[in-house]
Amino acid sequence: MNRFFIRWAINAIALYAAINLAPGIQAQTTHWAAIFGLALIFGLLNALLRPLLQLLTCPLIFLTLGLFTLLINTLMFYLAGVIGAKFGIGFQVAGFWSAFWGGVITSLVSIALNLVFKEDREERK
Repeated sequence: MNRFFIRWAINAIALYAAINLAPGIQAQTTHWAAIFGLALIFGLLNALLRPLLQLLTCPLIFLTLGLFTLLINTLMFYLAGVIGAKFGIGFQVAGFWSAFWGGVITSLVSIALNLVFKEDREERK
């Protein structure tokens, strides 16, 4: 259960960074509760929809040597904003490139924070 909360906080920090750093993304609100709600939506999309998309697009991922996963990241980022906007906690994306850079920033920040917290978990064992 503790791992869930760590992943949730990492997603929240990554989304906050993407919203503030990527051009063309306008958040409806930057309140911390809204960011955590958006991170929950993003996490659910990544847990439920992403594996299905990766399975269906496996040949494209293979042919592009994994670069097609960037488009899947873009779609997940965009969908999180659209679904969050329905609840009043999302963000507006100006276009494809804004969603692309938002997805890239979210992925990079998430990877970096996962590496940091993975080391902390390993030291406690």
